[in-house]
Amino acid sequence: MPPLLRRVLVLCASIFAVLTFNFFLFHIIPGDPIRLIARSQRLDPEAVARLRTTYGLDGSLPEQYGKYLSNLAHGDLGYSFSLHENVADIVGRALLNTLILLTVSTLIVVIVGIAIGVFAGSRQGTRSDSTTVVTSLVFWSLPTFWVGMLLVFIFGVWIGGLPISGITTPNAVYGNWFQYISDIGRHLILPTLTLAIVDIAFFVIITRTSLLEVMGEDYMLTARGKGLSRRTMVWKHATRNALLPVVTASVLYISALVAGAIQVEVVFSWPGMGLLMYNSVMARDYPTLEACFLLTSVAVLVANFCADLIYRRLDPRVTVGT
Repeated sequence: MPPLLRRVLVLCASIFAVLTFNFFLFHIIPGDPIRLIARSQRLDPEAVARLRTTYGLDGSLPEQYGKYLSNLAHGDLGYSFSLHENVADIVGRALLNTLILLTVSTLIVVIVGIAIGVFAGSRQGTRSDSTTVVTSLVFWSLPTFWVGMLLVFIFGVWIGGLPISGITTPNAVYGNWFQYISDIGRHLILPTLTLAIVDIAFFVIITRTSLLEVMGEDYMLTARGKGLSRRTMVWKHATRNALLPVVTASVLYISALVAGAIQVEVVFSWPGMGLLMYNSVMARDYPTLEACFLLTSVAVLVANFCADLIYRRLDPRVTVGT
């Protein structure tokens, strides 16, 4: 079997395993969504029984699992218990908002982190290198939610000037698309800054360490002996090879970013996947939770698969089968 096909099959099996795990995980956790609905609306036992039938919770767990797989095969993610809407529509809106936040923050984190890491690695042993490393370690150790709450206090209570919640200004009237995009951009500043403060340090440390390893290779010593300037050695020769571990680190960052995004979206009430998952957990909204975790899990698995292909492209010594 070709190595690439084998990895595709492993990816499909992993997705199925995650799908199964997610379903049973949310159905065995304490709490009953129908009881929550019945308690809030004071329904009689017959109405509660009808609700269980309506939401497909009247059968056994294996029967519910089979029905879930059947619906998923037809593209049906279910019906939200708490929001009373198709899960696909809810997740679609939240996913778009999350992609806006993660795209902007990831570009800033990766570009700035790599640039600072190369800067520090090219000045090994200097005061600027030591300061960069210590500062990065300090920022890396900060809890994401704490940084977010600190920024909320600074810009919401102390200084002001920046919105601290939501994605747009409530009841705002926009004269054109530019005003609408500008409003989203202003609301995007603090959540993006929160992720950047914590996560840039990750790429600074990884890039610096990788660059120092490359600078110690024999071919770099040969280039130095030929009279190449340090600037040329760092930016034209060492940096490209040093980026190989950064590719793998970027995939690991996607996994960590999911957790960080949940905290940031909750702190800033950003209407994305993180806030949706938090509210769904509180409401025991099984269909919404299953859809959210399935999408995030598949995103991580696919990102790992793509990283293997990219890594092989960057380094021909690596084969797909390894």
